[in-house]
Amino acid sequence: QKHRRKREEGQQQPQAPSSNKHNKRHRSSFLKDRQTDKEHTMIKAVLIFNNHGKPRLSKFYEYFAVDEQQQIIRECFSLVSKRSDHACNFLEGGARWGKHTKLIYRHYATLFFVFCVDSSESELGILDLIQVFVETLDKCFENVCELDLIFHMDRVHFILNEIVMGGMVLETNINEILESIETQNKLERAENPLTSIKSVFNK
Repeated sequence: QKHRRKREEGQQQPQAPSSNKHNKRHRSSFLKDRQTDKEHTMIKAVLIFNNHGKPRLSKFYEYFAVDEQQQIIRECFSLVSKRSDHACNFLEGGARWGKHTKLIYRHYATLFFVFCVDSSESELGILDLIQVFVETLDKCFENVCELDLIFHMDRVHFILNEIVMGGMVLETNINEILESIETQNKLERAENPLTSIKSVFNK
């Protein structure tokens, strides 16, 4: 029986390294899949700038150094601002991104809303997404203007994060977005009692 146990233990021992190899292969394939997903990000950046090219919001979903981000913003402004009001609302991404990226934009009063997206994305779908973003801002700020973006940057980023996260679209229903924003506002009021006091005096 002792000899038999030794034989069984000797047969079981070599199986452990093969499972480790399998785990390593599985992990490496998983990391490769994650890397390919990052390379094919749906939305690469969301930019808002005024008629003079001053950036009011810049959210990049791919890593760029600060200098590169500034170059991209300047290039996007030069491409978009030169276009006629009668031209279509999308064009190629310029020298930095090339033909594999499209700039899809809407121009509202003094602000340009620009979504830099993968070339395979639907232009009409992204235009609708920009409209959702702008309408949500309008309802949160009661007719949003450039000053709202300057003085309430944290709220604007929060609203954008409810719509787009990591370059992927999370929500397009305005009512759902507004509900989550209202929930966040209630949490902030509960954590800060001074805001409730101010609301009483404002009444």
